Amino acid sequence: MDKAGTKTVATNRKAFHYYFIEDRYEAGISLTGTEVKSIRAGRLNLKDSFCHIKDGEMILYGMHISPYEQGNIFNCDPLRQRKLLLHKREILKLGAKIQQDGYSLIPLSVYFKHARVKVELGLARGKKLYDKRASAAERDAKRDMDRAKKSFSHWG
Repeated sequence: MDKAGTKTVATNRKAFHYYFIEDRYEAGISLTGTEVKSIRAGRLNLKDSFCHIKDGEMILYGMHISPYEQGNIFNCDPLRQRKLLLHKREILKLGAKIQQDGYSLIPLSVYFKHARVKVELGLARGKKLYDKRASAAERDAKRDMDRAKKSFSHWG
């Protein structure tokens, strides 16, 4: 549990490797009943998903929700396009930013907030190869410092 009434179901860890996340937004998502049940069971994948504006609506592409096992004819296509619920002014603002060079809208996490499924979107700018190397080196250095601090505190 992150905050009161919030339960994270899935996160997109690859997004932080491939992109600089500059801003975050929360959006509702239009789902069917069997999809919600499948999400409650933790059966979704955000790996290759992204958002785009189509006919004035924000659409989420590539989010895989496995079909619900006890479902029947109401099960949907696992990779279908899903409409995101945002205010019109938010959609226009994000649309203007997406049009800028190098910006994308990537889902970072899916979570339940007071029994409603929400998606955290990140306004992302792609990393270059040297940026990825720098962040990996920084992560390794931090890990080494934490290890040294831990071993030093054992002897103290």
